[in-house]
Amino acid sequence: MLKQRVTGFALVAISTLYFCSVSIVEVRATEMPPAPQTSSQGGVKITIAPRGFSSEAKTWDFRVVLETHTQDLSDDLSKSSVLIADGKQYLPTGWEGAPPGGHHRKGLLRFKAIAPQPKSMELQIRLAGDASPRSFKWMLK
Repeated sequence: MLKQRVTGFALVAISTLYFCSVSIVEVRATEMPPAPQTSSQGGVKITIAPRGFSSEAKTWDFRVVLETHTQDLSDDLSKSSVLIADGKQYLPTGWEGAPPGGHHRKGLLRFKAIAPQPKSMELQIRLAGDASPRSFKWMLK
């Protein structure tokens, strides 16, 4: 009888540990940042790296790197960008980084955190001279 209780307790303990570890892995996977994306067009390369969208985040930040050797990077990214999440548009709350001008710029494009987390999102950036906005898309769920 004692052996059956110990075996039953052991099975419950192992099951509990297994399901707890699976839950932790799932939470961490959803908080990992989506993969960076790059667009090269018209002599300007843009690389976007999302910073991660945890449930506690107040802002959603995108690391933006612009590079060119052919023109001046004078766009105001806080005015030429929009985030589309599940079909709804969000404007940036700000840009923290290199000011307009030059051939190399980098910084953070910030948006208010979206709750609940959408299934997908698209960051659009329209630079001067681009016929259409550059599109960077991620699936979140």
